[in-house]
Amino acid sequence: MSMNASAVRVVRQGLTVAAAALCGLLQVAAAAEIEEMHFLIPGGAGGGWDGTARGVGEALTKSGLVGSVSYENMSGGGGGKAIAYLIETAEKQQGTLMVNSTPIVIRSLQKVFPQSFRDLTPVASVIGDYAALVVHSDSSIQDLGDLVTRYEEDPRSVAIGGGSVAGGMDHLVAAMIMRAAGAKPSDVKYVPYDAGGKAMAGLLSGEIQALSTGFGEAIELSRQDQVRILCVTAAEPLADAADVPTCKDAGADAEFVNWRGFFGAPGLSEEQAGAYFTVLGKMRETPEWEAVRARNGWVNTFLPGDAFVKFLEAQEQEIGDLMRELGFL
Repeated sequence: MSMNASAVRVVRQGLTVAAAALCGLLQVAAAAEIEEMHFLIPGGAGGGWDGTARGVGEALTKSGLVGSVSYENMSGGGGGKAIAYLIETAEKQQGTLMVNSTPIVIRSLQKVFPQSFRDLTPVASVIGDYAALVVHSDSSIQDLGDLVTRYEEDPRSVAIGGGSVAGGMDHLVAAMIMRAAGAKPSDVKYVPYDAGGKAMAGLLSGEIQALSTGFGEAIELSRQDQVRILCVTAAEPLADAADVPTCKDAGADAEFVNWRGFFGAPGLSEEQAGAYFTVLGKMRETPEWEAVRARNGWVNTFLPGDAFVKFLEAQEQEIGDLMRELGFL
């Protein structure tokens, strides 16, 4: 059976497209700087750690920087189960990166688990989410100054909620902002909720007067005019929300970022750690990463190697001082 000229053209076009696609795949494979990476996630599916690891993995593979990635969720002990596992099986985990964030500092100080970031190999901080103080859009509290004035007159009349336990991150951020505004941080009437979504519901229903939460969790509701963001804990106004004042501009010189980054097993070689933070640094410059970052509303906070360690040490000191002042240590 012979093919007509039109059919031949279609076949040739199909072969050309297939050849181009194969060439592209070979180029991607050749460009891969690391063949395989395994991400250990200290929490369940759908959480912030899970989303971070899978978003980074998506960008690494789609950009061709890494050949393939795999994921392992290991909940338990406030993240302590995964940390202990990484340490205990260190010799087998040279190709593993564990995602974590600010709670590794807080929970280590609280002795929720006996290890700290010093027992691991800090590789790099990749993203961050600033914190924010938020009120209902119908609230008579118009700005941070109004909130601080009411707080100083009667701290018990200003219930500030958050999606973490007393002494957890949301509580500490609220106390930090109050201290920076010149008020007494230990007087914060903090109302804990099981999660950020429940805390936001408490604000919208009037159970609490203000909410300490992640900026990324608040900005969309602010755009929908459901909440008013009193301040964000960034050092400079954010490009995506220039109308939201920094806490410093609002009268409280407080800065805080809930970083998320990656750690290797103890004993990870300098060469391997360097390969990891190099590929993560290159990832930041790719359109594939920008698509992931923008989709999730993340802020780039890339700090590799020694710079990451120095940041962790400084955050541990600052948070530890505040927790001691509040009586949590």
